[in-house]
Amino acid sequence: MASETLLERITDYASRPDPYPLYAELRAAGPVVRQADGSYLIGTYHEVAALLHDPRMSVDPRTRGGEAQQLPFLRLDDPEHHRLRTLAMRPFGPPHSPHRVDGMRGEIDRITQELLASFRAGEQIDLVDDFAYPLPVTVICRLLGVPREDEPLFRAWSDALVAAADVRAGADTTETDKAGEQAKMEMGGYLVNLAEQRRGKPSDDMLSAFVNEPDPALRLTREELAETAVLLLIAGHETTVNLITNGVLTLLRRPDQLDLLRRQPDLLPRAVEELLRYEPPVHMRERLPRADVDVAGTTLPEGASVVLVLASGSRDPKRFVEPDRFDPTRPDNQHFGFGSGIHLCYGGPLARIEAYSALGALLPHLGTARLVQDPPPYRQNAMLRGPRHLPLQL
Repeated sequence: MASETLLERITDYASRPDPYPLYAELRAAGPVVRQADGSYLIGTYHEVAALLHDPRMSVDPRTRGGEAQQLPFLRLDDPEHHRLRTLAMRPFGPPHSPHRVDGMRGEIDRITQELLASFRAGEQIDLVDDFAYPLPVTVICRLLGVPREDEPLFRAWSDALVAAADVRAGADTTETDKAGEQAKMEMGGYLVNLAEQRRGKPSDDMLSAFVNEPDPALRLTREELAETAVLLLIAGHETTVNLITNGVLTLLRRPDQLDLLRRQPDLLPRAVEELLRYEPPVHMRERLPRADVDVAGTTLPEGASVVLVLASGSRDPKRFVEPDRFDPTRPDNQHFGFGSGIHLCYGGPLARIEAYSALGALLPHLGTARLVQDPPPYRQNAMLRGPRHLPLQL
């Protein structure tokens, strides 16, 4: 019975500070563990990797039936996913805008230093509210072209949307879903109206690039623009907040590794990859089989809910040596921190640059910083797992 309630126990808020013993239990019971509600949990590395690349595994909620609705490309399968993702990528990265993200390095460093300049030795800060949240929100708002004075609007919208996207075992999600839809409508309306103000008056931001695309075949419809802009804004900061916060928490818990990075800052890129494996910002994703799919002798029925526990796969001892050890020198680190397959997080390069800037700038200050509360209070969300606050004494 214990394995049949694993998803309930994983998503229980009491497990948020340390879900990893439950992930070990999942791998021991797996590779495929059927839940009492009829869903399936998978947390072993090779099976998760295979299913992330299996075209029979859908992300589209309409796979179960139901009415057609406008969805972001994150929730679409190919070929529609490929079409929208390609259009969204044109003003963001290679091959059409190869310098967009890399050209933000100086701006990201400036924003980082501005935030750090407000810190004072001896004071207590909340790393989330004072640093890890405002940094990526400011960056993605500038990329999209959102006026600075409007940046505070997005926190409540983001919280509602992220709560609606969470994996929740057996919970009544009616109110959460309704709040998420309302937030998506309000945020989408705001971003589309902002984009329309740039039509015919292009400036150097992504919303402007979307509405001033000269080729009619490559333009997003108003509905597609709303969905895409909302997705970019949410995905452009939510995971990075967790990556930075989990990173600082991990380093303060491991003074030896913190000291290593302070002495050898050139290890930082490899350390960020290890953080994406060891304490990833995204812990699980749902997939829906389009047909019966066999995994290690178990059939995943068409339309069933299949939860791929990415964070468990990234700690599978059959793939990683000493997976429960944080090792910033770890080689061959093919983690699931940004997913894998056609839905690999396309904001990954930006998140990495932000993490390098943030952690690199914080390293000199962390040697004398201490955790005020450990474990800290966590966000409710089990899928996007990270501290809601991280009080530090500088």
